[in-house]
Amino acid sequence: MSSRSQAGTWPLLEIRHCAGIPRTAAGFEPARMGATQRRVAAGKGEQRRSLTTTMGRDHCPTTPTPSRRTSGGTPGPEVATLVQGRFKRDGNSAAEQEPRGGTDRGSSPQHTHNQGPAAPGDGGERTGRAGAKASGAKPSGAKASPADAAGSPARPKGPTDTGSRIALRNWRISTRLVSLLTLPVVAATTLGGLRINESMDDMKQLDHMQLLTKMTTEATELAHALQQERDLSAGPLANGSVDTDFKVSGPRTQTDRARKAFLEATRSIPNKDDDEALESIRANANQIAVQVNNLNTIRNTAYKGKVPKSQTVEGYSRLIESLLSLSQDMAQATSNPEMIKRTRALAAFSSAKEYASIQRAIIAAALPGGDDAETPGLTENDRLYGQAALENGETELKSFKAIYESTGGDSEELTAPLENENPTITAAEQYAKRVLENENGLAQLPIRSHLDWTDDYSVRINAMKTIEQTLLGQMEAEARKLREASQQDAIINGALILIVLGVSLVGAFVVARSMIRSLRRLQDTATKVAQDRLPELVKQLSESDPQDVDTSVESVGVHSRDEIGKVAAAFDDVHREAVRLAAEQALLRGNVNAMFTNLSRRSQGLIQRQLSLISELESREADPDQLSSLFKLDHLATRMRRNGENLLVLAGEEPGRRWTRPVPLVDVLRAAASEVEQYERIELASVPATEVAGRVVNDLVHLLAELLENATSFSSPQTKVRVTGHALPDGRVLVEIHDTGIGLSPEDLAAINERLASPPTVDVSVSRRMGLFVVGRLSLRHGIRIQLRPSDSGGTTALVMLPVDVAHGGKKAPAMPGAGGQGG
Repeated sequence: MSSRSQAGTWPLLEIRHCAGIPRTAAGFEPARMGATQRRVAAGKGEQRRSLTTTMGRDHCPTTPTPSRRTSGGTPGPEVATLVQGRFKRDGNSAAEQEPRGGTDRGSSPQHTHNQGPAAPGDGGERTGRAGAKASGAKPSGAKASPADAAGSPARPKGPTDTGSRIALRNWRISTRLVSLLTLPVVAATTLGGLRINESMDDMKQLDHMQLLTKMTTEATELAHALQQERDLSAGPLANGSVDTDFKVSGPRTQTDRARKAFLEATRSIPNKDDDEALESIRANANQIAVQVNNLNTIRNTAYKGKVPKSQTVEGYSRLIESLLSLSQDMAQATSNPEMIKRTRALAAFSSAKEYASIQRAIIAAALPGGDDAETPGLTENDRLYGQAALENGETELKSFKAIYESTGGDSEELTAPLENENPTITAAEQYAKRVLENENGLAQLPIRSHLDWTDDYSVRINAMKTIEQTLLGQMEAEARKLREASQQDAIINGALILIVLGVSLVGAFVVARSMIRSLRRLQDTATKVAQDRLPELVKQLSESDPQDVDTSVESVGVHSRDEIGKVAAAFDDVHREAVRLAAEQALLRGNVNAMFTNLSRRSQGLIQRQLSLISELESREADPDQLSSLFKLDHLATRMRRNGENLLVLAGEEPGRRWTRPVPLVDVLRAAASEVEQYERIELASVPATEVAGRVVNDLVHLLAELLENATSFSSPQTKVRVTGHALPDGRVLVEIHDTGIGLSPEDLAAINERLASPPTVDVSVSRRMGLFVVGRLSLRHGIRIQLRPSDSGGTTALVMLPVDVAHGGKKAPAMPGAGGQGG
């Protein structure tokens, strides 16, 4: 048994199934055979017996389903009456009847073609098994429109030959007006957007410049500290002093502090992968930081042994030049010409300062510690190295002046302290030129200590440092000024764009509104007519007498004399004609339904007479072969009667015959099984002892017969179709029909369940899928819920949920409902 009834859309239930439920292999045939005929059939060797096989432990009582051709139990009078046409009068039944018949439903392939258990395209309930979706099934959750409910044809969604979407004739009036302004507005917006984007880029770059200027300031401070360490320790170390001498350790301590500040500044550079220039500067700064951390390697060998003094100076110089290169890198972070010139000017002046510092270090290392001390001397290699620094310094200073002048600055005023105003600086410069430009220049000059030399030349170095700091301050101020200007440009350009767009849109709106006001009223009214008024009117015409429906037409409400007014008047004419045609169609549908009803009732009357005649022949026939043919004829007539009842359901009619008292559920199931062509494959198990309300009996038998017919038609002839029932705690009863057929895909199950929950409008497809339509209509009539689900055995399970007022004979459910074990 499938446990799928406990999941999905059904309420959470706890149904305890007994292990080893007996499987009843009992056939069903019309219960019109008397005792004499059964004895004759038994004597001919054609007796069929109900076989009950118990598998495992048997905890649930099951009553075998009696066959109408066995010598077993005979159904009670109500069951016999249900089986024999479902409404024949019986001495012990209170059924009310009308002479009506029916034909078998057209959902089973065997009924019309006799070509096997399945014929694609004929059995609408299982057409999805072949992989095709049921035609006409609406998606889950879709609601039928009023026009659909009334059976009217589907409304066309619009003209089919409207041309290209971009064709001018398809443009709205407001669109055409706006298009006139599009080109100038787009042009203005594009240009303004480019200006804004440029300003934003400038702001971003200048923000980077401010950050890099701070880092360059720290790098310059570290470079100056390294210059001081190199130059001030050159004399003491060259004259034999140790590293712990204050003249050596003091400058080194200052350098360590500057190094720490620089390393902290490098960490402040943001890591942005989308900014290549900033990423390059960050990578360069990190590389310089690694070199700075290796400063102790230079210190350990500084000015010691017979190694040329220029080698120590060069080691410091490479590190200093790496720090000064950051000012060159700042030019990569901006595209502003003014800032690029200023960074180049700073780099040139810093290089000139470094070359001056090299001269100070080379000469200091060659001078003695005092007037009477031994002179270390200046080697030719060191002299040439210092001479090159002297010449390069003069070149870099000239380059700085040229670049600085191009920025609008006064280089003469800025460098005045280096040239004519300080005699100490002038004397030091002259001394350096005599020492470095002549081969024996140092020997030709009076002896002086390295301390005097460094003190005099440090005046020049300090003045250059002051100029260097001034250049850095000017760069930072200029970057801040340019950023403010870029921000102001962005705001002004953005405001202008907004003003242009606002004026353009407001102007287009005002002009368009004056033109389309009448068109909008016409459109809204036409939409209401198409979506609300006309469908509602068609629905009223389909549900009631057309003579009782008000078919007057309300005018659109546009009464102008221009073209729009003429279009509105033409629409009113179309509306009136549509209402007239809808009324005629409703009258025609009513006539067709009346024809269906009359033909069905006549056919049922004839079929009922045929069934009575067959019953009479069966009661007098003793030949088993003839009796078997009469049974088949009786069964075929019963199915014909059901097909006729399908026509009544199609026409929206209810059966005139009803049971006046409750009928046991097991008898209803047996009666439904007896109307199925392959009735012998149906077995009942664990049916609760509950009764079905008399008003629902006939429709429930019809509904279950359609589901059973469907299950037997789309499963192997060698398999059984099992029917079980469960009494739920809330008083409802769940009937499950299990087959082991080929199953359905999830999409097909969803489509079929949607059709069962919301039966579609009657059209030609309904005639090909009569079973689904009838089951859906009958279930909605009595509040019965139907759902198909995959079966554990690979087939399909049909779940039929009977409400309380149906499952308890029309009475209120007992306080403690019990699930009886009556089996059939």
